[in-house]
Parts: sequence; C-alpha cells; structure tokens
Amino acid sequence: MGHARTAMRTAAVGTAAAVLATGAAFGAAPATAAPSTTAAPATAPAGTAGIRFVDIAGDGGTVLKANVVTPAGADGTRRYPVIVLPTSWAMPQIEYLAQARELADAGYVVVSYNSRGFWQSGGHIEVAGPPDIADASKVVDWALAHTPADPDRVGMAGVSYGAGISLLAAAHDKRIKAVVALSGWADLIDSIYSGRTQHLQAAALLGGAGHLTGRPGPELQSILTGFLSSDLDREQEMIDWGRKRSPAAHLDRINANGAAIMLGNAWGDTIFPPNQYASFYERLTGPKRLELRPGDHATAEATGLFGLPNDTWTSARRWFDHHLKGADNGVDREPPVRLKSRTSGGYEGYPDWKSVGAREERLALGGDQHVRTGTDSGANGGVVLLSNALDQFLRLPPTVSVPLLPRAHAAVWQSERYAAAQRVRGTAKLHTTVTSTASSGTLVAYLYDVGPLGVGRLVSNAPHTFHGKTPGEPFTVDLELFSTAYDVPAGHRLALVVDTADPLYIEHNPAGARLTFSSPPSDPSYLSVPLRAE
Repeated sequence: MGHARTAMRTAAVGTAAAVLATGAAFGAAPATAAPSTTAAPATAPAGTAGIRFVDIAGDGGTVLKANVVTPAGADGTRRYPVIVLPTSWAMPQIEYLAQARELADAGYVVVSYNSRGFWQSGGHIEVAGPPDIADASKVVDWALAHTPADPDRVGMAGVSYGAGISLLAAAHDKRIKAVVALSGWADLIDSIYSGRTQHLQAAALLGGAGHLTGRPGPELQSILTGFLSSDLDREQEMIDWGRKRSPAAHLDRINANGAAIMLGNAWGDTIFPPNQYASFYERLTGPKRLELRPGDHATAEATGLFGLPNDTWTSARRWFDHHLKGADNGVDREPPVRLKSRTSGGYEGYPDWKSVGAREERLALGGDQHVRTGTDSGANGGVVLLSNALDQFLRLPPTVSVPLLPRAHAAVWQSERYAAAQRVRGTAKLHTTVTSTASSGTLVAYLYDVGPLGVGRLVSNAPHTFHGKTPGEPFTVDLELFSTAYDVPAGHRLALVVDTADPLYIEHNPAGARLTFSSPPSDPSYLSVPLRAE
C-alpha cells in the first residue's frame, strides 16, 4: 500500500503540471458561465462562428458548464447536424474549442460540456456512471431546444473519458446516430485490471488528476482505495462497478440502436490498451471503423486539440460528414480497420481485425527457467504517458540490454536472427506452464526487438497475476500481450523476457518466492507472434 500511495503522489504532481500547462495553452476557462438554460439565439454574425458559454441543467438539475459553437450565418431558417463533446478526465470545458470552431465552420452545431464533478460543473465524479449517461441525454435535449440542431442528425465524440461517455450514451439514447470515441475504453476492467493485475501508474494518475481538478464522490474514493490496496475481499464488487461503466457490457443495446461507431486509439496507450477496443470493434454489428496509431494515451489526437493538422480528427470529420450529412466521401467503401505501424510511415487497411495478423509464427519456449520474484530485472514497460509518447515522436521505446538481464530475476528466450523483416501485427500470445513456491504471484511478459548488439527495443508487454494456486503444483498461463504494429528489421531477432516486477503494475509476489517456467512434452510452451500477410 505504501508503494501505491507514493506512486499516486508522484502521478499527482505530474498531472498538476500537465493540467496547468493545458490550461495555459487553451486560456483560462471563464470564472462564471453566462446562464442560458432557457433560451439562446440561433444566429451568429456573418462570417464568424457563434461561440457562447452556457449553463446546462444535467441529471437531477446538476449544472454543467458548457460552450456552444454555431455555424456562421445561422439565422434560424435551417437545421444543422449537432455534435456533443463531453470533456476528457480532468480537462476544462474549453478542451475541444479549436475542433469545435472547425466543425462549426463545416456546418455543425457543437456543444461541449464539462463532465460532472470536474472543474466548474456541479456534482461529483461518477466515472461514467448512470448520472453521466443521463447528463449526455440532457445535453442533447438542451441542444435541440436552444440551438438550430437537427434532431435526426445527432453525434457524440470525445477523447478518453469523453469517449467512454459517448459510447455508453449511444447505448441509452437512440437519437445518437454517430460516435467517434478516441483513446477511450470499451472494457474498464480489461483496461486497468488486465491479467488480474492493477495498473498502478494508470490508476494513480487518474486518481491524482481527479483530486486536483474535481470532486471524487464517496463511491469512487472507496473503489480506488480498495483497488490500490489490493483488497481481494472486494474484488468482485470492484469488477461489478467497472462492468457497469463498460460499453462492452452494453453491447447489445449499442448494436440495437445502430449508431455508426468509429474507434481510435494508440498502440502504446498505458491507460486504455488497444486490445479491449479491438475486441469490442469485432462485436459491433453496425457501421464501424477502427484506427490505431503510434503513441500513448490521447497523444495521437492531441495536436488536433490545438487546431493543428491531425490525421485522427480528419478521420473523425469524414466519419461525421458521411453519417450525419450523408456526404459521399468514400469512408464507407474504405477498409474499416486502418493501422499505422510504430516503425514505418504509411497506413495499412484491413477488412477486419482478424486479418491484421493473418500469419502466425510460434516461438518454442523450451527448457526450465527459474526466477526469484519481486525484483525489477531492468525489463519494464516504461512510464505512463511518457515512454510511448517518446516512441511516437522520436521512435525511442523503452530499451534494455538483453544479454545483461540478470537471469536470476528474468527468464529469457530468443528467436534466431531473421533473414527478412518481420512485420508484427496484432496480439502476441504467451502459453506456458508455471510452478510457484507461493499461492499468489505476478509475472510480466515483454516482447523485444533485439539488434546485433543485444539492445532490445520494447515491442509489447502485459502482466498476469494469480491467486489461490497450490505451491509446487504446475499450472497453465495464457496471456495476451498488448496489441501492436511493429516491423522487426532483417538481422534482428525477437526475445521474450518474463520477470515479476514492473513500476507500471502492482505486483503480488510474497518475499522469497520463486517461479519456474517449463515446457512439458504434453503441452509445450510457446509465444504466438502475429505477422502481416505478405
């Protein structure tokens, strides 16, 4: 628990700096918003978009601070498609102002509001709970009553928290015809508790940012305390809490309502890893699109929030133009899965997710390897938000010298050198047999691209935690690493490293415990690596 508290304090300091920097970049939010919950002019000066700061009554009358941008020259004689933008976690209501202006110039009414519990909006942080979903519908009600918005052409979009709220709203409000969900979550549990392992830095970052910029409610504070203290007696309670807030749990309603869903995420998102979005995408039955790019949480679309050219927001605009305006822009005829490799410049199109890694290579993990637990071997996934942003902009992923990894604390297997480049696409999967000297434990798997000098560049990773095992009795572990797109150069090799501690995660290894990795003849251990079809 002390480790978790220290991490949360560290995350809070970093978040404070980020929030202050963002506020300085966008300009301070107004100290008070001009109330306009009962009436609003539908006109704007010729040649300029009309921007107003308003109060909107959310669920239960909670005041939501919002801004409205209407198309230039709107005079009340026609209706426009409307896009509702809930803010990201900890971000002020002006987060989307640059994009809102561009959308208004393109003929959209845009209503952006501060999610309840944050900044100047009322209420407590509900983490996309029922009040947040009801708020979204209240904002749609307000937009239809007080702006020239067309009730038959309603869209929602958002980054991170706003993405999750938008997807959940699409399950509960049939008026929503199109959604763009960027850097969000479909499965909250699989995002921050994947492999039954707490994603420590992610949870600490969210918790710290919530305390700095908003008012966490008693339920959130209780859940976060139980989560970071590894209270297994409350595990099912926390899972149920997260499931209620997961769009994947409302998939049937989303599909029944039929909204056109575009999902965008980054390969290295350390808060909402891409696996859960890919799985959710495959189960959608309506019009859909999945775009994955290099970066970390919200970094793929960040430049667009400053009004700079941005591929993600360009795709979002095309999605709305087609599904809300009926524009014949070809977005419906393109391959719906669009990827950009972390190591090459161009985009790749696929008909579906399963086609991304059409070929499979299996690396045999032979022999027995023994590791002592609880020590970071030097192999780790980096720092939340920072490491994968460096990979995105400078192509500097976390690295390690594979030959120098201490074998007492890390199990290592390597492939032969490849004669030709290997284009890793999709989700690598580890299958192995583990024997522990303790009933509980944590292991973390890493996949590295290893060059001629033995320097490994991180391709992917994922944690796995077990409880209730019989000491000394072997058990099987099947672990999906986080999905990625990475080109391994000719002359390099792949290495799988498994250790038991990583600053990104809470580990559950008792002092002095040991793990043995084996490959029984009846059930050989292997790493399945997905490769692009050539």
